[in-house]
Amino acid sequence: MYSYTDFDRQFVRLRAAQYRDQLERWQSGQLSTDEFRPLRLQNGWYVQRYAPMLRVAVPYGELSSAQLRVLATLARDYDRPSPELLAEAQTTQDRIDTRAGSAPAARLKSGYAHFTTRQNVQFNWIPLERSADVMDLLASVHLHGIQTSGNCIRNITSDERAGIAVDEVADPRPFAEILRQWSTLHPEFAFLPRKFKIAITGAAEDRAATAWHDVGLNLVRNDAGELGFRVLVGGGMGRTPITGTVVREFLPWNQIINYLEAVVRVYNRWGRRDNLYKARIKILVKAEGPRYIDEVEAEYQDILLRDGGQHTIPDRELARVQASFVPPAVASAACADDKVARILRAAAEDDVEFGRWLQQNVAPHRNPDLRAVTLSFKRLGQAPGDATADQLDAVAELADRYSAGEARVTHDQNLLLPWVRCDALSDLWRDARRLGLARPNIRLLTDMIACPGGDFCALANARSLPLAAAITERYQDLDELHDLGEIDLHISGCINSCGHHHSGHIGILGVDKDGREWYQVTLGGSDGSALSGPAGAGKVVGPSFSAAEVPDVIEAVLDTYRAERRGRETFIDTLRRVGLDPFKAAANAARHPTDEAEVAEPV
Repeated sequence: MYSYTDFDRQFVRLRAAQYRDQLERWQSGQLSTDEFRPLRLQNGWYVQRYAPMLRVAVPYGELSSAQLRVLATLARDYDRPSPELLAEAQTTQDRIDTRAGSAPAARLKSGYAHFTTRQNVQFNWIPLERSADVMDLLASVHLHGIQTSGNCIRNITSDERAGIAVDEVADPRPFAEILRQWSTLHPEFAFLPRKFKIAITGAAEDRAATAWHDVGLNLVRNDAGELGFRVLVGGGMGRTPITGTVVREFLPWNQIINYLEAVVRVYNRWGRRDNLYKARIKILVKAEGPRYIDEVEAEYQDILLRDGGQHTIPDRELARVQASFVPPAVASAACADDKVARILRAAAEDDVEFGRWLQQNVAPHRNPDLRAVTLSFKRLGQAPGDATADQLDAVAELADRYSAGEARVTHDQNLLLPWVRCDALSDLWRDARRLGLARPNIRLLTDMIACPGGDFCALANARSLPLAAAITERYQDLDELHDLGEIDLHISGCINSCGHHHSGHIGILGVDKDGREWYQVTLGGSDGSALSGPAGAGKVVGPSFSAAEVPDVIEAVLDTYRAERRGRETFIDTLRRVGLDPFKAAANAARHPTDEAEVAEPV
């Protein structure tokens, strides 16, 4: 993983000290609340429905065991609301339950961290008066909240298997780090029309959903074997789901900062600051079409010819950053030989669950003696992507024992151990199973993406977590899950689409009607992965459903899949072959409206 330089360490410490001064001035009345708001946002502090929310930046998802232990300390000692606040919040939640007409949701909990789809870590209950102490603690292990919030270039995401994937053209992490350093304090791009997200991958398979980002970067080689980027601009979800437009099939790697400078300059110049819903770059690209691309190209040429291409990356700079990504010294044990393969195969035959875990949770590695192992944070009784303090400490121990002290937050809200020896897989499985982190459901239905929704988010129209819990409870049978096969289920509590519902094979969107929770269901979305095919948004199956109806709707859709599939055909392939109509009919037949729950029209 990235080895922090003296400058990195000093910068993070100074930012923490600066934030403490800002907080104290706000507390003493020297800064107004309006003046303090952008300052706290620059450090990852929101004020949500009931309490402050901290978003911790995790560049490219990489976490050391020391960082995991600090996050565990935050969850245990700081993510603690007052009893009065928790009681007040729970009373509000109970009223929502009564209006929703569904089974009561789980009681509100504190003392945990949440993994996000941007590979960050969130905390939902830390009191703002303790926030400066938290920033100091984070800085002690080189963590912070910079680029996690506000209308800036957000922290850059990547493939969780970056640097270890067998299908990788080049490691994207050094380029992501260069872009992070360029964008962190860029004076022109600190207050953009809206937030701006970049994703980068170096693999043949897109595991970073690059087409759904404001800018998506794919490392490729041209016919001459030269390394460069395929550049997509204008992707995004929200009210208007749009996949990115290819603006450059090949851009030399050393020009990527100059080109992104042009992309963001044109956006910053023409972005709709007069309309919140039209301020994203996707709207500008869609409205202007070729004109936008022409303006970017003209700006890029000006940067090269007039300004001298000041951000052209020298070979020595790339080498400097690459040198900071030091691969761990993992002792080789010739794990990939036939003997070890036979042992694993025999163990899998003796234990069905272990065999399924090897199939679903273990991925190949560029080093044939190693594997990448995903720990599942999707289980009954725990919200998707949530980790308790004890679990974080336990993962730190697993990382130290099996993965050279490193873990990675995945786009799907799990944790991945990237440096596991083949001959340690059975021991890791046993240890992870004791912790409840070895459920073999990765890429299956219950490995769902879900945002915190209305339980915590002030922007949400409806709750996500009770639906996630109801679906998880209904599909606990591993035989049934594996029979259904790989399915992407994504849940968002509002149109901001933090749960990426548009890209799910099955998407669920919370909407509001007369102060009550309703849910729109979409089918056929794709994130651009090998399983899903080219990125695209799912289609709505009909008017919205009540919370009580949604689990039955999902079951009806899956029953239709089982009836229509051919052999081991996947859900998404069956849907595309058969068409939407049979699934739509089944979903709408699953309605059971009552006097309290009438059908809501789609938004």
